[in-house]
Parts: sequence; C-alpha cells; structure tokens
Amino acid sequence: MEPAIKKTALKKSCVNCGAELKYKPGTTSISCEYCGHQESIKIDENGFEELELHPYLQQMGAQKHSEEISMLHCKNCGANQHVEENYKSLHCVYCSMPLVIEDAYKEEWILPGAVLPFQIDQKQSFRIFQKWVKSLWFAPNNLKKAALDPQFTKGLYLPYWTFDAQLHASYIGKRGEYYYETRRVRNANGKMVSQQVRKTRWYPASGNVSGHLDDTLIKASKQRSGRIPNKISHWNLKKLKPFENGFLSGFVTEKYTIPLKEGHLHSQEIARDIAERWCRRDIGGDTQRVTSMDMRLSEETFKHILLPVYVSAYRYKGKEYNFFINGENGQISGTRPYSFWKIFFVVLMVLAIVGVIVLFAN
Repeated sequence: MEPAIKKTALKKSCVNCGAELKYKPGTTSISCEYCGHQESIKIDENGFEELELHPYLQQMGAQKHSEEISMLHCKNCGANQHVEENYKSLHCVYCSMPLVIEDAYKEEWILPGAVLPFQIDQKQSFRIFQKWVKSLWFAPNNLKKAALDPQFTKGLYLPYWTFDAQLHASYIGKRGEYYYETRRVRNANGKMVSQQVRKTRWYPASGNVSGHLDDTLIKASKQRSGRIPNKISHWNLKKLKPFENGFLSGFVTEKYTIPLKEGHLHSQEIARDIAERWCRRDIGGDTQRVTSMDMRLSEETFKHILLPVYVSAYRYKGKEYNFFINGENGQISGTRPYSFWKIFFVVLMVLAIVGVIVLFAN
C-alpha cells in the first residue's frame, strides 16, 4: 500500500483582522503584524523522524514523506525558491533579479524533518548589516544607501541533508615512534658541532574501530552565484525543532538542488575521513600510517532540514554582491565593492601630504 503523501499546512489567517500570521523569531508562536494576535506552534512531542536511507535511494521510495509545493526558478543564478500565496511581486534573495509569479510551477520535494527556527528577527539582522556596512572602508555611497532600506534584507531557510550511521572499520597500518641520534656536523662557520637528528621506528599495527556518526551536515543546494560563506555556516543543531509549517511563515524557503543520492556520496567521503582519524587515534604512537582500511556503514538514516540565514543582495555596476547573516547567531559575512573615486582621492590626499612634508623639510 502506498503511504499517504503528507501535505504542509495551509497558511493561517488572523482571527481578528484576517492578515497572515507570521513566525516570530526566537519563539514558538506565529503572530499578526497588524493587531498583535498570537498563536502557538504545535510541536510534535515525539521529536524528529529519522528516515531510513536506502529505500529513498531507490525509485519506489522516492515519494514517501513528500509533498507538492509551488516553486520559482531564478534564471539568473539558478536558485529554487518556494512561493508563498500572498506574494504580489518577488525578487531572488540571492541576486535581486525579479521573479515572475506566473512562472511558478509545482514540484515534489522530500518533506523537511526538522527546522532550526530563526532566533533573530529581521530588524536585528538589519542592524547587524548596517553596522557592518558602516565599518567598510572605501564602500560606494550607493551601498551605504542600500543599507538604509530593510527591503534589501530577506530571511531565507536553506536546505541541508543530515546523515546518521553506525561506522565500522578495520585497518592495517604502522605506528611510528620518534627517537633521536646525535651527529657531528660542520656548521656555517666551518666548526664541528653536535646536532640532534629525529628518526622514526615503525611497528606494524592493525585493528578495528567503530562508533556512531550523528548529523553529518551536507549542503543541499548550489547556485551559479550566492554561495553561503563558511564563516556563517555553523548552526547549533541542538536547537532543531520537528518540522512545522508555522516556522516558515513570512520567510522564503529554498528547495534542495543537490539530490539525496549526491548528498549521501559526499557524506560517505566525510565518514571515510572520520574513520581514518579514528584509526590513527587507535594506532597511537607519535605518527601513523594507514596503509589499508575497510569501512562499512550500517543503520543509515537521514533528514532533510532547513537552516536560517538573512541575505542582502546588491548590484553594483552590473556585478552581484551578497551579504549573509546567520539567522541563529548573527554572524555576518559577504563580498563588497570598492569605490574607485574614494580610493583615488585618498591616494591624491596622501601624495599631497607627503609633498607638503617634503617641501617644508627642504
């Protein structure tokens, strides 16, 4: 029997004034921006559901725990964004190019299993962005003007895969232990001196290691531009909540473009690196060599999760710039343009000051 396709709950309207209720960052409630009415988001007390991996890697399991959502594809940067029903107009959060509502299409996705709700609101993120822009030297005036308009800063949920597994590995290698020999060598002045030379004694080693891999985090989207910087790509996954649609209200949600199978292959590479570190730790000594390793993963599960960022997209002289703020901890990172004329006049000023100093010195 085919499992039922789970549907995301419809957007809720305020019982008082009919406006859309939106998620209030840092809480577990949705609220009305107009009259202040609030409602609690009901969180599943059973926690997250870890989905068994291998049925999803086969075609028959592809539609389990899935739903149909409306999407807009940005033809400029390639981002896929979930469309909310009340949007009159929309710009891509990454590159600020206009998106045409009539281009919306329906697409299946694996329903998120968990979400890390925004912990800071749009006003806080905007203040962080303003402070950062003001700290930039030689920034164009147009950029500083953009920093005065909150519409340039939008909240976005990013898709990630997480993988859990039991790891087992057997290895053959060598344990190296350092020892030192004293040699007589001639130094730069031609004098004979004693010198300590480090050497390594190698001993055969083999064994087995095992352990649990918890929440290996793999990015699930990629675009031609707008790559999320590593500096802000660190979230406290202990704050994950079981997925509820209310947490998405008022924010844009990006759909994964890296399929589960590709994400799983990447997680296996990370698992192999972890296994080798465990093997080296098991070998001990001063240095180690792992000549062969047989790694096996069992009890593999995964989740599709959503993580929060604020994005400010800005175009300057035909080039795209992005500024990213972690929606949980407020870390900021971004690329920035430079003003040629500001740099030019500063250089002229410095040269003029140097010229005056030289003139008076003579």
